[in-house]
Amino acid sequence: MMSDPATAGLDVALGGTFDPVHDGHLALFEQALALGRLTVGLTSDELAPETRLVDRPITPFAQRRAKLEAALDPLARTFDRSYTVEELTEPTGIATAPQFSVLIVSPETEAGGQRINELRAAAGVRPLQIRVIGHVHAADGDRISSTRVVAGEIDTHGNQTVDPTSG
Repeated sequence: MMSDPATAGLDVALGGTFDPVHDGHLALFEQALALGRLTVGLTSDELAPETRLVDRPITPFAQRRAKLEAALDPLARTFDRSYTVEELTEPTGIATAPQFSVLIVSPETEAGGQRINELRAAAGVRPLQIRVIGHVHAADGDRISSTRVVAGEIDTHGNQTVDPTSG
């Protein structure tokens, strides 16, 4: 996937916990970097548990940031784009800042994107273009998710790690 020179000036935001980074996240990052300069909001240690649908241990922020940057570095080079990682301390995160023009979301975070646009409108800031990026599916046809990776069902590429017929 190549970057589009016409979008080089766009400031793109996306946020998450990214614990662990998996192929679904990589798809989000690729779409974002294809559009412009990327700022990734990474949930703080305090916020991360509040954003989980399933209660599970969360890797500390510094370790998640290092792994996130290790995943982003080669993609940013491929697209010849810059990126930054900022700590998210509230659910609406960085995307309420006026410099952003695009927000990358997954299907389950689209409603949060709409809420961010409501906050931006109330503050007199132009709405974000919200780009919903579909799920990446695992080998079993279900979506790749960090929860499934942590549970040991699949690896970060969506390959099954447990034989579903055993047990």
